[in-house]
Amino acid sequence: MWTKICGICDLNTARQVAELRPDAIGLNFFTKSPRSVQPGVAADIVRALPEGIEPVAVFVKSTVEEIVATCRDCRIRTIQLHGDETAEFTARLAELLPDANVIVAFRLGVEGFGALSEFLAACQRLGRIPAAVLVDAHVESAYGGTGRRPPWDIVNAEYHRTDWPPLILAGGLSPDNVAEAIRNVRPWGVDVASGVETHPGEKNIPGVKQFIERAALAFAEIETNNPAPAIGRRNS
Repeated sequence: MWTKICGICDLNTARQVAELRPDAIGLNFFTKSPRSVQPGVAADIVRALPEGIEPVAVFVKSTVEEIVATCRDCRIRTIQLHGDETAEFTARLAELLPDANVIVAFRLGVEGFGALSEFLAACQRLGRIPAAVLVDAHVESAYGGTGRRPPWDIVNAEYHRTDWPPLILAGGLSPDNVAEAIRNVRPWGVDVASGVETHPGEKNIPGVKQFIERAALAFAEIETNNPAPAIGRRNS
């Protein structure tokens, strides 16, 4: 199991969330998002995180150079790309940050996973397979955090778990439906932002606690003897 709380904007919230022991927190560097975080604040958050909670840097349409500089300055090694980056972009990023783990977000609509299949095939040709794929809902001109969920039936039926990277389910998740989502889709991990907020960018800590606890119970129900590999555990 892997549970990520995304869109942490300030040090105090980061500390409160960290006490609840998610596997990861998301730091959003997309300046147009209400959940964006300043690089200096992000660096403070990373320093304050206890061992075992992975900071994930979220980018939308940033350049390779911007991503590299931010991750080095903030000492973040797990990167989440939300801007329709190409396989070549991902490969170049991996060359410059060879120790990084790259999570690629895919916004799923009724058309299914054809575009993702082509993208992953290109990644394979380049020898740079993502560490995981995050599946979110397709909402025009939006890059996540919309509160809309992808079609769970399509995810469950068409995601190639044996051939593709570990699946992280996002989009429209909340404490009320995360257990149902895990039982129906059987992802490797789950990611939440708006579903545990009182306002965009303001986390509801009791809601975060419920989400983590209910996800853990649901994952325990479906755990198999062959779990997917862990993503991005820090060594220090």
